[in-house]
Order: sequence, then structure tokens, then C-alpha cells
Amino acid sequence: MTRDELLAQLAPPRLPLEIAALGWPEILSLAAIGLLAGALAALVLRPLMARRPSRRALVRATRGMPPQDRILVIARILGRLPDALRPAAYGAAPAPDDATLERIALRRTRRG
Repeated sequence: MTRDELLAQLAPPRLPLEIAALGWPEILSLAAIGLLAGALAALVLRPLMARRPSRRALVRATRGMPPQDRILVIARILGRLPDALRPAAYGAAPAPDDATLERIALRRTRRG
């Protein structure tokens, strides 16, 4: 069976020829719909793709808090309580000043 015979056996299209074939107005409308869908997707995904503040910025944002509360918030930010802050967190030692507290919180530790 040749291609022409196969096409002859197919049922005729049920749509008018103007609708069955895409013209430039239809292509432009499909492109516009695609652009609108992309813009909507970008708006929906913007909160998920936003850059989160760094640990340094989060730790600096705790300035001005009472020392005990600040130590607790820093431990939550870091996901752990630095060893140097444990005595101050449990009240066994006075809380360090702001600069020392930030230095301890932002110090990188080597884990073996």
C-alpha cells in the first residue's frame, strides 16, 4: 500500500479546512497563551525559588535581643548549640558580648 492509497482510505476531515490548518493568527494566539502560562508559572514559583538569607544575616538580625533569648535563637538557626555557648545557655556562665557571640556562632568547625 502506497502513501497515496493510505491517504485515500482515510476518512475526510470533519472540520472546515480553515480550522484544520493553523494559520498565523492561530500560531500567534498559541504563542500568547504560552507566554501567559510561563508568566503565571514564574509567579507561582517565585516564592520557592527566592534566595534565603544567609546564616550570617540571620545571626546579625538577632542583635538587640536579651542574651539568653539570643543564644536560643542562634542555636535554632545553626541547628545546634556551639560548645562555647553551652555554659552561657544553661546559666553556668555570663553571656558573652554581641561581637563574641556572633564570632562563636559563625565560626566554622571541623568535623572528623
